Amino acid sequence: MALLGRTANGLFWMFRYIERADNMARLVEAGLRISLTNLSAEPDEWQSVLVSAGVENAYLEKYDDFDADSVIDFLLRDRDNPSSIRSCFDTARSNGRMVRTALTRDLWETVNESWLIVKQRLAAPVSQRELPAVLDMVKRQSALIRGAFYGTMLRNEIFDFCNTGSFVERADNTARILDVKYWVLLPEHSSVGSSLDNFHWVSILRSVSAHRSYAWEYNNDYQATSIIDFLMLNRRMPRSLAYCYKALEESLTYLNRNHESHHPCHLTAAGLNRRFAETSVQEIIDGGLHEFLESFIVENNRLAVEIAKSYRFYP
Repeated sequence: MALLGRTANGLFWMFRYIERADNMARLVEAGLRISLTNLSAEPDEWQSVLVSAGVENAYLEKYDDFDADSVIDFLLRDRDNPSSIRSCFDTARSNGRMVRTALTRDLWETVNESWLIVKQRLAAPVSQRELPAVLDMVKRQSALIRGAFYGTMLRNEIFDFCNTGSFVERADNTARILDVKYWVLLPEHSSVGSSLDNFHWVSILRSVSAHRSYAWEYNNDYQATSIIDFLMLNRRMPRSLAYCYKALEESLTYLNRNHESHHPCHLTAAGLNRRFAETSVQEIIDGGLHEFLESFIVENNRLAVEIAKSYRFYP
């Protein structure tokens, strides 16, 4: 192996956790935006965020109800939640220290500085009034790390292992943000296509920083079908599932050339990439959006396991 499995593991998970922190901020933002339009007294939208993040059971081990402040604290600061934003930055930095010699100085210093900033800001509970500014801060620090990564790293196998971690996590989280729409934002039949329904879909676009790019692509025509198409199948949208798998197959192809071996993960990535190229948005909707997303999340996780086995990751 040209690169030790331990190093590859550290790079892969460092960038998974950086991406997870950024996407957790976006998922919380989706819940916050939609909670502002909740006409009932039930905090269902916050339960939907926990379900979509895959941490509902862990949350219920500590709390009895879905109080907004408790959910927000659990997703932002709770050390018992390995997917909380603070936990993500802690884990990303720990992995970064382990592979320090594989990173440029600019990238390591940006990771370390971002960790310090996030740690200080999340030292105390965050009120709902402060939440938008805190989420913006998390997204900004994640963007700075990505900028240092793309601007200074050599395009070699180190770069590709980082990239695979980023795009596996990004695909997972885009699917989960879309799934929020199913869990609570799925309207009753009477409101399908209503201004409230469309507002919810636009909120999803805003949560993935895709509102303006969608407007360019679809001429400001905010329809649920087009938004699903944009976030799942549009290969020019950098957070879409199709874009993520195009990038994943490309990085795995480069790794395949470097290691002169062909593994199951290459076939899985190629198969999913081909599915996105051959599937229409109407086929996804007809078969069930939630069912498609559930199946995709399982297959995406399987790809991550196959990558770990193929390249001999170990802690």
